[in-house]
Amino acid sequence: MMQQRQLIGPMELAQKLGLDNWHVIDCRFYLSNTSQGKQEYTGGHIPGAVFMDLNLDLASAPSPTSGRHPLPDVAAIAATIGRLGMDNQSNVVVYDADSGAMAARCWWIFRWLGHTNIRLLDGGLAAWKRAELPLTSVVPSPRPTTFNAHPRAAAVVSTDELAALIGTDHMPTVFDARDASRFAGAQEPIDPVAGHVPGARSLPFSESLAADGRWKSRQELEVLWQLHLGKRKEATWVAMCGSGVTACHLALSALEAGYSEPRLYAGSWSEWIRDTRRPIATGTG
Repeated sequence: MMQQRQLIGPMELAQKLGLDNWHVIDCRFYLSNTSQGKQEYTGGHIPGAVFMDLNLDLASAPSPTSGRHPLPDVAAIAATIGRLGMDNQSNVVVYDADSGAMAARCWWIFRWLGHTNIRLLDGGLAAWKRAELPLTSVVPSPRPTTFNAHPRAAAVVSTDELAALIGTDHMPTVFDARDASRFAGAQEPIDPVAGHVPGARSLPFSESLAADGRWKSRQELEVLWQLHLGKRKEATWVAMCGSGVTACHLALSALEAGYSEPRLYAGSWSEWIRDTRRPIATGTG
């Protein structure tokens, strides 16, 4: 049986706007300018959309031992979701500027909290604009409600757990969503140390996207995941990246292709390198 769709197209979303208990979240965010996403949202967004910030809402403050984007406090993110008008029965759609690299984190956070009735806008705001659908600068005032979080502890793998498995027969298949040059250690524009977790494999999140920034078809995604996980769709695996954000893009890609959802290494590379005793690999192997 084919799994629930994780994506929604611009025209389908346009038909849902204004319907009872349909909610849209703008997740635009740029690492190079952390205030730009909110500024763009204020200048124009999908009608009715509320805004969630990667640093302020979808992550907690980093610590000396954590990665750049630790998971948010459960009570805090649940309160934010409720304040923005969403409850456990809400239909939720998330989007960012285009590829879903940022919005996928929001998608995953909801799933981690037990809410699976959430989809990502295929192609993001860029696709919405290409379809000549309306934008507004009116910021909504949602009616606060209550969102009850039911976090799934098994959805996350910790650094200590992963470190203990390296080099053993129990080491899971780990895919790193960063671009190939960062994985190989050829360059590292964000974190202070280059390379990757030993035993991890490179699978840039962009491999799930077509040239226009929209997602590949389900059939194409299935072919992609067959190349990496084989035909056993219930395979156990782990997704990671630089800080636990674009790794969520891999999770969505696999689910859309009919494969199992991975565990998220939320700390990812930026947490792994906090302790110099942890091993580091370079190259493409």
